Amino acid sequence: MKLTAAVIQTSTVLFDTPATVERALGLMKEAAAQGAQVLVFPEAFIGGYPKGADFHIYLGGRTPQGRAEFKLYFDAAVAVDGPEIGQLANAALEHKLYVCVGIIERDGGTLYCTAVYLGPDGRVLGKHRKLMPTALERLVWGFGDGSTLQAVDTPYGKMGAVICWENYMPALRMAMYQQRVSLYCAPTADDRDTWVGTMQHIALEGRCFVLSSCQHLRGADFPSERMNNRLPTAPDSVLMRGGSVIVDPLGRILAGPLHNQDAVLAAELDLDAIPMAQLDFDVVGHYARPDVFALEVNTAVQSAVSFVR
Repeated sequence: MKLTAAVIQTSTVLFDTPATVERALGLMKEAAAQGAQVLVFPEAFIGGYPKGADFHIYLGGRTPQGRAEFKLYFDAAVAVDGPEIGQLANAALEHKLYVCVGIIERDGGTLYCTAVYLGPDGRVLGKHRKLMPTALERLVWGFGDGSTLQAVDTPYGKMGAVICWENYMPALRMAMYQQRVSLYCAPTADDRDTWVGTMQHIALEGRCFVLSSCQHLRGADFPSERMNNRLPTAPDSVLMRGGSVIVDPLGRILAGPLHNQDAVLAAELDLDAIPMAQLDFDVVGHYARPDVFALEVNTAVQSAVSFVR
């Protein structure tokens, strides 16, 4: 079986979630016109990745300015069952797309960096919350738990998302491989040259197709007058240069990496390549040693309060 997959490389309209949703809807239409059946958006696309922001936080102290900036960011976030995701789900139905879209998810008073799966039937198929926000991200994002590690079914095999530096967590990758993920989505904010090698390694390790999408973000897209930004803010300053890439199960690059421009990057995937690649390596099958190594994954929902009778 063959299919066309695409990854999106463009920026959020920061603090303007309706405009970002409209941008996403246009890109879904454009990808479908190119024949895409599977589409991946970058990390934190809806809600935004505030590259360079520090929310005026320092050890031992917070500030009124930082709290006001967090309120702006909080207001730009979305709920999985909210109208914004509903619009995207309807577009997935219209264009017959499986979609993985990065969002900033609002749940109570906490924000999560989340990947949401949408199906061509117009349903939300599931979500994955980033388990381990990186460095300063921990100041504004909560921690996901194992209850959102479940990959989702597609006619092309399982589709799962591992967000940005979660891809450096070997145990999390193994949890994906054990589910026999064929379409390994890697929405990210990492635009370094080293990222491509990581994606090739994962494709080889998991014998899966890897679809990595990163934003192309310039100073003009980041309204620094509304949020403290420690990076250069000239309109043409590059804050994230992209680097989106599609890799096959033997680590060969099918599309990208592309830098310093917006794009819908597409490639044809031949699913027969997966069993062919597994001839000599199946990380959770004939190349595993469960008699020596074992991994236990806790998939229970972690709640701060439990009510019992």
